[in-house]
Amino acid sequence: MSDQPLISIITINYNDKVGLDRTIKSVTEQTYKNFEYLVIDGNSNDGSKDVIEKYKNEITYWVSEPDSGIYNAMNKGIRKATGKYLLFINSGDELCNTNVLEENYSSVNTEDLIYFDLEQIFEDRTNIHNFPSKLDYNTFLTGTIGHPTTFIKKDLFNRIGLYDESLKIVADWKFFSLAVIKYGCTSRKVNAVLSKFYMDGISSTDSCFTNNERDQVIKEHFSEYVRLNKLEIFVADMKKSRLIKILNRFGFLNSIEEV
Repeated sequence: MSDQPLISIITINYNDKVGLDRTIKSVTEQTYKNFEYLVIDGNSNDGSKDVIEKYKNEITYWVSEPDSGIYNAMNKGIRKATGKYLLFINSGDELCNTNVLEENYSSVNTEDLIYFDLEQIFEDRTNIHNFPSKLDYNTFLTGTIGHPTTFIKKDLFNRIGLYDESLKIVADWKFFSLAVIKYGCTSRKVNAVLSKFYMDGISSTDSCFTNNERDQVIKEHFSEYVRLNKLEIFVADMKKSRLIKILNRFGFLNSIEEV
């Protein structure tokens, strides 16, 4: 492994030894090896530390100590990472196959965010979630991109700041939103599946709390974009109205197409 790896893969865990074993195995079995691997455990008491010990020779850095939540643990990983790009594959999730990094590492080169599609794993089915080809404020007012499928240039955290630890669920969404909407970061979509995401985590099940936190962030940072979006919808609806079409046909509103 080189002194300056291209990629830092970070896994956080708390009391999920079965999921942790699956995650670590998917990372350490990769055929591509130019990455460092960091595991941040929140002082688990379910045997997770034994799992880490099992793989310790293939883990660059690990720690098991109390933390204050998901994003506190993720921020610990960011501070310790030395790679140019960071990828979060948290406990329970996994890279989609052993060759996926080797097949796609050449795509990880220039942009601030390089994101892939995601395989969602439900109890009774799987689904390929295709993220949009371009990111703008509409992407984040109605959705997001996935942290298990997004390589984040580490320098972006220096420019924007670390994850907001006051948020329980949506700090990664807030970070991506700020990066794209307010900081104008560069991004690129790769049309391939990178990771598997198991749809039983806290962000998948606590939708009410997620919506409350999103509303809080939108009110604080993005209210002007919501107003702009509503204005664009109003103008688009006006252009479609029967009255406007009649007036425009007779030359009264020739300038409407310039709105």
